[in-house]
Amino acid sequence: MNRYTVVALVVNRPGVLAHISSLFNRRSFNIESITAGLTEDAGITRITMVVSGDLRDLDQVMRQLDKLIDVIKVVDLTERGTVDRELVLIKVNAGPEARAEIMQVAEVFRARIVDLSEDSLVVEMTGDSEKVEALIGLLSKFRIIEMARTGKISMLRGRAAVKTEQA
Repeated sequence: MNRYTVVALVVNRPGVLAHISSLFNRRSFNIESITAGLTEDAGITRITMVVSGDLRDLDQVMRQLDKLIDVIKVVDLTERGTVDRELVLIKVNAGPEARAEIMQVAEVFRARIVDLSEDSLVVEMTGDSEKVEALIGLLSKFRIIEMARTGKISMLRGRAAVKTEQA
């Protein structure tokens, strides 16, 4: 099973994300992550989805998204040169005996400690999915209490851009 990164530029109005997620639900497509946010144009929202399946599934996803009236443009970024990032917050069990080691791990990953209590701390990191997974793997031995990941966002490298036809 392959993973594909699909970006959709959509009209920024209520209900669009619900339409897209219901489309995936009706077609039984698996979304591994989905993020949405405004673009440089306040009227347009950029939705980045990581979907799993084969090339036939990807083709169906792209075609079905293109049919939705609020979708302006759909692009598969999977095989293209991109900058990929994800934000993660990880709350870790951190008694006094483990705190220094956790802070060293965070430093190696250029992560930040953003909250500290008597028996836990919260680590924040931004990076590609592999880096996030590596940090999670190292922190898991301390017992992860809670974790929140944003999902992948992706942008083409260089001057290439995912833009509407008007831009």
